[in-house]
Amino acid sequence: MAVVYALFCLLFAAVNDLVFKKYADRFGARGAFVSLIGLVWFVLMVWLPWGVDSDVGATVLWGAISGAFSLSANLLLMEAMKRESAGMCSTLYRLNLIFVVAGAFLWLGESVSAMQIVGILLALLAILAFFPAGSHLFSVRSAGFYLALLAAILRAGMGLSYKYGFTHGADANGVVVINSLFWLFGGMAYALVLERRASIRDRSLLSYGVFSGLLVSGIVFFMAASLRHGAASVVLPIAQMSFIGTFILSIVFLGEGFSLRKLSAVLSGAAAVILLSISAA
Repeated sequence: MAVVYALFCLLFAAVNDLVFKKYADRFGARGAFVSLIGLVWFVLMVWLPWGVDSDVGATVLWGAISGAFSLSANLLLMEAMKRESAGMCSTLYRLNLIFVVAGAFLWLGESVSAMQIVGILLALLAILAFFPAGSHLFSVRSAGFYLALLAAILRAGMGLSYKYGFTHGADANGVVVINSLFWLFGGMAYALVLERRASIRDRSLLSYGVFSGLLVSGIVFFMAASLRHGAASVVLPIAQMSFIGTFILSIVFLGEGFSLRKLSAVLSGAAAVILLSISAA
């Protein structure tokens, strides 16, 4: 069952990235969208039980830190998808594992294996394949690439705060619920302060937000279920392969361009995720 749960996690993540892209292309309001996702996520996840030995203080602290990373990473991901293809943005975003491994080595004292180094090199090759060329290196047209890369770094910050928090008594379910509150209230603040609009009267916006909220909740639920029933070395590589699904779906449903360069980047990224996930487990 663990593999089945991981495949559901992959599917939900791939579709959610596609929803992000569709929303980013159609709407300008990010805050209201994120807030709706957080609301659905909170309602569905608040009932999860906390561990009897969990530390409430650590749960709140690391839930807040990881929530801030999660919120900012996904806002930047949507901004990147407004400018670039879903396939490219999703691939770069899921390669946050290289920053997780590097951060765990620098700040958490974890060792780096030879396979992880190979995985990092393959991930860097994938990133270089998407790197803006020539006159576009620092142009406005390349902003999407840099935003997606920054989103990946922030997503790695979330992963590292999870790692540290869980080893210091933070409850996994509690952290996830606090993350949802950051999306809910952080989205409201983003809409009111930066976008100066908080209306969700548009039924399409409401539909996108609720649908994405269900998908995000499914990602969280199936990831947790897969880890409970199977080895991390098996389920993590599967779940992290969602960018392959997004790459295929974006070509089929969004008409995004296909090239050997993109395919090579995605395959290199997939190999990197396998090596990084298995070695890190």
